[in-house]
Amino acid sequence: MPTEITRRSAMAGLAAAPVTLSSSAIAQTQALRGQGKPNFLFILADDHAGYVMGCDGNRNASTPNIDRLASQGTRFSAHHCNSPVCTPSRQSFLTGQLPHAAGVTVLTTALATDKPTLARQFKQAGYDTAVFGKMHFNRPAEPGLHGFDVVKTEDEITKDWRARVKARPVPSGIRTKPAWQPFKDPARIWLNAEKLPFPRYDRDMRGTFIATQAVEYLEARSRDQSREKPFALWTSFQEPHSPYDFPVEDRGRFDPARFPVPRVGSEDAWQIPLIFRDLTDEEKRGIIASYYTSVAFLDRNVGHVLDALHRLNLEEDTFVVYMADHGYDLGQHGRFEKHCCYEPSLRVPLIMRYPGRVRRGVVTDLTEHVDVSATIVDMLGLQQLPVQHGQSLRPYLEGKAMTAPRDHIFSEYLENEEACIKTKEWKYIFCSGKRARQDGYETDRPTPGRYRRLYSLKDDPGEFTDVAAKHPEVVNKLAGLMLARFRATHPEREAEPAGLGRDEAIEFYLTPRDAPPIALAK
Repeated sequence: MPTEITRRSAMAGLAAAPVTLSSSAIAQTQALRGQGKPNFLFILADDHAGYVMGCDGNRNASTPNIDRLASQGTRFSAHHCNSPVCTPSRQSFLTGQLPHAAGVTVLTTALATDKPTLARQFKQAGYDTAVFGKMHFNRPAEPGLHGFDVVKTEDEITKDWRARVKARPVPSGIRTKPAWQPFKDPARIWLNAEKLPFPRYDRDMRGTFIATQAVEYLEARSRDQSREKPFALWTSFQEPHSPYDFPVEDRGRFDPARFPVPRVGSEDAWQIPLIFRDLTDEEKRGIIASYYTSVAFLDRNVGHVLDALHRLNLEEDTFVVYMADHGYDLGQHGRFEKHCCYEPSLRVPLIMRYPGRVRRGVVTDLTEHVDVSATIVDMLGLQQLPVQHGQSLRPYLEGKAMTAPRDHIFSEYLENEEACIKTKEWKYIFCSGKRARQDGYETDRPTPGRYRRLYSLKDDPGEFTDVAAKHPEVVNKLAGLMLARFRATHPEREAEPAGLGRDEAIEFYLTPRDAPPIALAK
């Protein structure tokens, strides 16, 4: 087995695909952009795993709009989040800092209002900024928050949706899902094993309303010819996050029998969360079918926003990014959630389209969420973020060689004092085993003690067999790399006690140090 991590050339990780625009068309487009700044559209999904897309080779997935976007730009097929949980992941790529540096490592933490953000960089460059949808700011919305002029996030968008959308009654003969009560109801209910629709029709759904808000924003800008500023718009959907909402029209879209139940390995037994232990195979298939149905609903709303760009003649002058905050396990390792370092939780979609500037193709080299913010400021000529832990992916987008492609990705889940390093050949997971997790996913061993796991991704892509004992030299290499990432980026690195061994030093950095959560008005 190889013991050294080697860097591959970027061109080996970039699938050949022709740019279909003619050189004259590209020149005309670039000349037009020379007269002003391009617009920006960030479309964000919640819990959308990278493997649940048609363009990723999944024949069960129904994602025609996302697939079309991928065919028009660059798709990063080995893109990974820096934390497999909503709030830390989102605030990490918004700030360009790894979660422990952004100060947000657990779900309830609010991002400090003085943190630099992408939205602030857009404002500084003269953009109008807006956000519609789920952002996990964990504080009340107000104009100017984190650099957004228009802020309609969770509570505000829901209040507006309920006030403006008068839902049509659903016939009594159609069964719909109950109110979502995670961890109170059995998992089969709050994970929608019966594949029940939300009690609304498509046009009355909150996800559709979020898409409509974004479209109305684009239409208003298109009508107002006096606007000289470009826009930077975030459109953030809640789907396919559990309970996997979808409208009544979609209730029969997927047959659960189509979906095999992922196998569970012998090493998974004790660490399967207790709340999933009593799920039957039939219920697991229903959960998977519900998730895929919610992804199809998400895709339709993504299409509404992209179609508006095209209809309003904004498509050619708008840089579009589609991404999810993190991935999702659909029965892999006995889990139906994220909150861990297994591959389905870490690998996420990333697609970038910018006609005339971004080539069409697929990048297979490793990339991280913090690279996205670095790429956006580079591509749009914004001032670099004051702290930038990622590297720009611009060479990939322009079909050029990457000087130093990533040889690994780093991700952390500090709620469980856990982190991982992944290369093309190996996955190394380190956990202190000392923290009794508060996320609801307790196991047979709440505090199992320190453990290290190593998986050979070539021989064992499902990550079932720990081979750490057989490859101590690889463990030493990757553990050293993990510690180096923490020491290079952690704001409290100067406080690391002297004389710690490697594993003790890693545990020093795995402790959450977030500020206390903000008390929100009820």
